[in-house]
Amino acid sequence: MLMLTPVVTVSYEAKRAFLCLSILEFVVGILANAFIFLVNFRDVVRRQPLSNCDLVLLSLSLTRLFLHVLLFLYAIQLTHFQQMKDPLSVSYQTIVMLWMVANQAGLWFATCLSLLYCSKIVRFSRAFLLCLAKWVSRKMPQMLLGTTLFTTVCTVICSWDYFSSSHFTGTAMLFMNNDTEFHLQIKNLGFFHSFLFCSLGSVPPFLCFAVSSGVLIVSLWQHMRTMRAKTRDSRDPSLEAHVKALKSLVSFLCLYVVSLCAALLSMPLLILWHNKIGVMICVGIMAACPSGHAAIVISGNAKLRAAVDAILLWARTRLTVGAEHQADPLVPDRC
Repeated sequence: MLMLTPVVTVSYEAKRAFLCLSILEFVVGILANAFIFLVNFRDVVRRQPLSNCDLVLLSLSLTRLFLHVLLFLYAIQLTHFQQMKDPLSVSYQTIVMLWMVANQAGLWFATCLSLLYCSKIVRFSRAFLLCLAKWVSRKMPQMLLGTTLFTTVCTVICSWDYFSSSHFTGTAMLFMNNDTEFHLQIKNLGFFHSFLFCSLGSVPPFLCFAVSSGVLIVSLWQHMRTMRAKTRDSRDPSLEAHVKALKSLVSFLCLYVVSLCAALLSMPLLILWHNKIGVMICVGIMAACPSGHAAIVISGNAKLRAAVDAILLWARTRLTVGAEHQADPLVPDRC
């Protein structure tokens, strides 16, 4: 059995560094996802039609905003309130369970985005797959609504399992009042069981995401083989669409797996080994992954890149006008 040295308390410098890192990840994640949300929500306010891709990104960014708030609360709870040898507080457990639900919702929305990419980019030859691709493209708003309903059902089931395990823990403690450490282990392992049970809800969307990403990879390989046989023109719009879609999906897949592994590893570090520094590292990884994917989405989306360019142009204009105004106060403000 793997044995780690318990690190029940950490130094003030380590807590301060972790909190500064958490604030930085929180600010970057909030700014990136709020930018994605506002750019697409502006079209809703202007009553302009949203494409299916914009609708998925709107839902995904909203979920990520909630996710970053939870992770920041997680960091504050870990550094200032939760002690390793104490029972896990109700607020700590609630934050972790809400993070799991929000993470699952983000995975479902990313799966919808992957299916949308497949329906738009992949050229299907079979009639059934062609009809399925058209159905996905046409029913994307209903799929997002179904995703929301499924996440709600998972939340109810996880809550029921969590409170059932809490009831079992309370009953066990009534009959075993002599061993405090044993009571603590039972209570923490009950929460670990609930966490693993909620993690099972990520299996269906993860499989759908992996399959659709695999279909895109096979389609890209077939397209490259066809283009190599016909022409040597490297500027092929279909090829560029394949590459952009795969860059977004593969980056999300890698970051999601890293984030989920960090979350699963944080549980035994917290409950069994009482290693607070290890838990801090895991939480930092969990917060960095959605921020990184948001930056990749912005760089690969033409609409979002155009909004970034417009903001940078406005900022450069303001700085130029401000410098001219300081050099010559008589120059009128052109903005």
